[in-house]
Amino acid sequence: MGRRRRKILESLEITDLVAEGKGLTRKDDKVIFVENAVPGDIVDVKIKKNKKSYAEGFVYNLVKESPDRIPPFCQHFESCGGCKWQFLSYEKQLQFKEKIVRDNFERIGKLNADSMLPILGSAKIKNFRNKLEFTFSNKRWITLEEAETGAEIIQPNAVGFHVPKMFNKIVDITECHLQESPSNEIRNAVREFAFENDLTFYDLMNHTGLLRNLIIRSSIKGELMVILSVAQPEHENIEAIMKHLDEKFSEITSLHYVINQKLNDTIFDQEIICWKGKGFIDEYLEELKFKISPKSFFQTNPYQALNLYSVVRDFADLKGNETVYDLYTGTGSIALFMARYCKKVVGVEEIADAIKDAKFNAQENNLNNSEFVVGDVKNEFNKSFVDKHGQPDLLITDPPRAGLHGDVVKNILEIMPPRIVYVSCNPATQARDLALMTEHYEIKKIQPVDMFPHTYHIENVVLLERKF
Repeated sequence: MGRRRRKILESLEITDLVAEGKGLTRKDDKVIFVENAVPGDIVDVKIKKNKKSYAEGFVYNLVKESPDRIPPFCQHFESCGGCKWQFLSYEKQLQFKEKIVRDNFERIGKLNADSMLPILGSAKIKNFRNKLEFTFSNKRWITLEEAETGAEIIQPNAVGFHVPKMFNKIVDITECHLQESPSNEIRNAVREFAFENDLTFYDLMNHTGLLRNLIIRSSIKGELMVILSVAQPEHENIEAIMKHLDEKFSEITSLHYVINQKLNDTIFDQEIICWKGKGFIDEYLEELKFKISPKSFFQTNPYQALNLYSVVRDFADLKGNETVYDLYTGTGSIALFMARYCKKVVGVEEIADAIKDAKFNAQENNLNNSEFVVGDVKNEFNKSFVDKHGQPDLLITDPPRAGLHGDVVKNILEIMPPRIVYVSCNPATQARDLALMTEHYEIKKIQPVDMFPHTYHIENVVLLERKF
């Protein structure tokens, strides 16, 4: 039995951009979400999912371009899963991101968004990331143009990014515009060295091969960390790669490797070997210095992180006598940013190495009014925690994309801090959480901050005040 041919809907006009950056159109009163479309485009849409109330598809043929559509700047745009809004001017990206935040609040949370301030755009829209992770694979993504030539695939290996929704296919990246030089040069040098020395690339299905991941971290002042993740203890080959990188790139100040034989790529539970250098890099925000270890979390756009933290500081409006809690504190960057303006700050984070860095950073910056606790927020943050550390005058929370765990929301409503600053990388889950608090808290300010140009992702900061 053959595969069912997908339906094509012709000459539809894209009228809006919605969640996950998809274009919106309608046909016979049915909403259709379209990938890689710009409002104003006239497109033929190939349907890939057809439900009773909505459909999903992608642009099969661009009949007429929107006046807002611009040429993408990256050669990998068609295949790579990142930077999917390159076809929009940055001004238009900001307009749609602000609209997405408003829609999430009004439609998902049923919240009043009248207190929303104009979005804060990023002054730097290329080469702004301080961390990239590349994946090695022996299953290189073959482009349509390459496949149509009929030529034999000579080189099946790749190092780059995953194809969207295809975990075992990797786009071989030769130039990425997300991180400053020498990020591209390092990645390309490792690939070339591997080719010349017949090193094996990881098989994501069968879990074989040597080279697995490459992480490059940098700081604004030029410090550079490289972490090579391999799947096998081939020490001779590992040593050869380390020496090659050390000899070729004197800019590398912290060079590491990790032997990860697990089935997943995470290295938080693995021993990371510092082959050369001090084992970490330093980042600076205003006069504060932050230690960034291989397992540390830090905002990946440090240029815009200062603006984000400044918004949190402005919303906090600290007078100097407050006790502040910072949930999901990471390496304590927000907590230490606040510590200069309050009596005491307490940070909670489940990654032990991050808390180790937070404590180190507090000591390095002479911020002795800060405390950091290792543990899952949903387990740690409760009445007993408050009895030990004091009633918070201000609660700051910056959870992962999934938002606040239900137990955390419940405990917030039991502890009832007078003010909350909620930082979120997902306004949809943020709106969901805030809707659970509206009986007791009032939204005073909303500030979208664009941390990731050319994507639909948006950071959002909300100030809440207790109603009584």
